[in-house]
Amino acid sequence: MKRDYPNLCKTITLGNVTFRNRMFSAPMGGTDITNDGCIGDKSVAFYELRGKGGAGAVTVSECMVHPQTDGSHAYHLDTAILNSLASATYTADAIRRHGAIPSLELSHSGMFAGTYMTDKSKQKSMNQWGPSDTVRADGVKVKALTQEIIKDIVLSYKNVSALAKRAGFEMLLIHGGHGWLINQFLSPYFNKRTDEYGGSLEKRCRFAIEVLKAIREAVGNGFPIEFRMSGSEFLEGGYGLEDGVKIAKMIEPYVDMLHVSAGTYQKGFGDTHPSMFKEHGCNVYLAAEIKKHVSVPVATIGGLNDPAQMEEIIAGGKADVVYMARALLADPYLPRKVMENRPEDIVRCLRCFTCMAERAATATRRCTVNPLIGREIEGDEIRPVPVKKKVLVAGGGPGGLYAAYTAARRGHDVLLCEKEPETGGILKSEQAIPFKREMYELSKSYLRMCEQAIPFKREMYELSKSYLRMCEQAGVSIRLNTEVTEQFAEREKPDALIVAVGSESVVPEIPGIHSDFVIPVNNYYREKAKVKKDVIVLGGGLAGCECAIHLGMEGKNVHLVEMREELAADANVRHRPLLLKEIEKYVTVHTGCRAVEITGQGVSCMTLSGRKITVAGESVICALGQRARKETVDKLRDAAPYVAVIGDASKAGTITNAVYQGYHAALDI
Repeated sequence: MKRDYPNLCKTITLGNVTFRNRMFSAPMGGTDITNDGCIGDKSVAFYELRGKGGAGAVTVSECMVHPQTDGSHAYHLDTAILNSLASATYTADAIRRHGAIPSLELSHSGMFAGTYMTDKSKQKSMNQWGPSDTVRADGVKVKALTQEIIKDIVLSYKNVSALAKRAGFEMLLIHGGHGWLINQFLSPYFNKRTDEYGGSLEKRCRFAIEVLKAIREAVGNGFPIEFRMSGSEFLEGGYGLEDGVKIAKMIEPYVDMLHVSAGTYQKGFGDTHPSMFKEHGCNVYLAAEIKKHVSVPVATIGGLNDPAQMEEIIAGGKADVVYMARALLADPYLPRKVMENRPEDIVRCLRCFTCMAERAATATRRCTVNPLIGREIEGDEIRPVPVKKKVLVAGGGPGGLYAAYTAARRGHDVLLCEKEPETGGILKSEQAIPFKREMYELSKSYLRMCEQAIPFKREMYELSKSYLRMCEQAGVSIRLNTEVTEQFAEREKPDALIVAVGSESVVPEIPGIHSDFVIPVNNYYREKAKVKKDVIVLGGGLAGCECAIHLGMEGKNVHLVEMREELAADANVRHRPLLLKEIEKYVTVHTGCRAVEITGQGVSCMTLSGRKITVAGESVICALGQRARKETVDKLRDAAPYVAVIGDASKAGTITNAVYQGYHAALDI
């Protein structure tokens, strides 16, 4: 067959190993790591799904090589640990049996041991080791590694590499970026040594080269070794791209591929993991420049999820391999869909950081758009039901659409009703904000999954990034401009009703709030033409902050008014710091201010100290929160034998909860 993306779908051979395509699954940490560092069953299933989804390689992350100085937060591979080798073997086998090449990331955190621990107090109780004596920004003392310990760490890399090969891993990725130990030696910011491991760039590369030589001795010729590096640290006092090129050239003789990432995790999370505020592929130029100076293949990474863009990267000679992490959480089958010429079926990553925030908060994995993530061990196949039932879904937001899709895949007769002229629910409000376009496109993707055979205003929805093939198989009937009422349900007589009617804007009785120049944030996409140059966003939660940033990016003078003393308290711990940085760029903030009146001149506020101030502006965006449509829900609780209330209809919350609850509500029928 002719591949639509021939360069992405080409094989690549590293060492003696041939990979089925150029789309690799980047290192992502598992979840159920045992107390002694073994890979748990849930994590095995987590990695296996990436292999099943068609990735060329699947990288297991992170295996810490030297527990004596870094026994902190991830896997260990040690025959002295019961089940350590066995769990690694089962993991490699689970990946390999689907045709993907299993790869293991070998790492050492150096002075940041324990970074991923949920209990940060334990991190501070550890001995922290780095290239040089120093004190971290959080006050933790760091000891300089002695040459004796350095030699022991190098030996550990060698020993663990041999065990990884024995366990069935067919490639090793050596983590030399993002501020971990090898990067700390490479970086003039971290490395202040005066011996043979510090000073000149050649000396700062010495540790990395010793590690790579030891690994090659352990695994032999032909076994692929990949080195992950930051092309630039994006850090004052660190190295830039010019030195990144020099480092790559020094490392090149000892590796089969250079994996070029960016930044330092501790100082530039948003560089290493590009947020929704950055362009997709914003770090590709680093790999492209390094590729000009080396002869080994080069891999790139950073917010990639569009097959057309990734194809251009390979075809244009910017890189030889593209890595994805978050994109393969959103859609583990992305590589397979590319190989099968089904790009319209891909569910795009929103870059919302739910996956990483959940890991920091609860040590689990979760994805906003994919309810399977973190729970892959429960199975990713939808089992057909023995008895077909009539299912009615009230509401065409993300939760309702996913519920309808899942119920139809199980074999039920499904009718989804949406009272508005189009589906998407609250996601429709995201279409006017460019950096959140994936959220709006997500609603269209879910719609494709539920599209009936008879066309219904298809021109309202783009065909790209959709689940057209899946929706045709699902066969859900969709009725727009149709509200599910008690009377409607009585006529339809469903066996099961999933109530996904969403939430509504909170509009408190502030004088002037119903004026024509006041626009609810949910309606901004319809009424954006009414917004003038000087605009006030009333409400500093996540929705208000993101809207304010967008308006600022458009060149408007934006004032953000919030009655609490902090902004975006409802944003997750990974997204919030990056959000606040954008707020600093584009928005004038007024916290501790309660709106008491809205006029054509602005918003009158009362401060926490009791002082009255006026924030001037011609237009006002009202973003004061959402509340469940309780009255609508209560009327439908007895409208079918089985009734499930999901998402914002139950409690105003996140898309993550709506999709997850919709999926499981359908499985329960």
